[in-house]
Amino acid sequence: MAIYAIGDVQGCFAELQRLLERIRFDPAADRLWFTGDLVNRGPQSLETLRFIRSLGDGAVSVLGNHDLHLLAVAHGVSSTKRKDTFADVLCAPDRDILLAWLRHRPLLHRENGFYLIHAGLPPQWSAEDAERHAGEVEDCLRGEGFVELFRHMYGDQPDLWSETLQAWERLRFITNCFTRVRYCDRYGHTDFKEKGAPGTQPPHLMPWFKVPGRKSTDARFVFGHWSTLGFYAGDGVYSIDTGCLWGGELTALRLDGELRRFFVSCREGGYQEPS
Repeated sequence: MAIYAIGDVQGCFAELQRLLERIRFDPAADRLWFTGDLVNRGPQSLETLRFIRSLGDGAVSVLGNHDLHLLAVAHGVSSTKRKDTFADVLCAPDRDILLAWLRHRPLLHRENGFYLIHAGLPPQWSAEDAERHAGEVEDCLRGEGFVELFRHMYGDQPDLWSETLQAWERLRFITNCFTRVRYCDRYGHTDFKEKGAPGTQPPHLMPWFKVPGRKSTDARFVFGHWSTLGFYAGDGVYSIDTGCLWGGELTALRLDGELRRFFVSCREGGYQEPS
């Protein structure tokens, strides 16, 4: 059995199929881990959701910010944005089945010595803390009051973790870290405005995995979300969003045995142009 982690698909279904051909994916024996953002901005969100759901236990996906945005729109909490491309999901006859399946995806998955997340962690959390805090949001998402989470999850504050955080502020911070964070300062304050590659940010900021004293350095994390960072292996992390949507590549990283990267290129010009 092979385990492959795959970067943000974002509706790039044709590229996903070519990547699976490249790795000779065997659905009867292999497993796929997806870093989240299965939908949006690419042309085939509906096909992507249907396919990954059809794999059953052969696929694991964590939730990304675009997945949560789709759920918030579908439940009347948020509005579509100009670049959104998931109308096909909202109009599909099986939309309720797909949305319920998506809502029950985790924020963190641990297996085979790796942690799969979408974006990042604050430096104050150990890997065990991260797993526990992910469960807090997952329980809310899977409960009867999940729509209230969508109503309260937007916003950049609080920007610093404290165990004393309560209620929606606590869940918002946890959700933001798992699905949005790229940069922190040395004290762990999160920043959501900077989206460029390392070296382009203000000097007081650093990638979340570079913060001195980070408590999760004893674990290995696979994540996506940061297309301008691209493929990165170091500091105990593996970044695998290589910007397929923007005309880059869709990456698969084999996690069992010797780590090995596979990729396919997106169509020339990509599906979206960066802002």
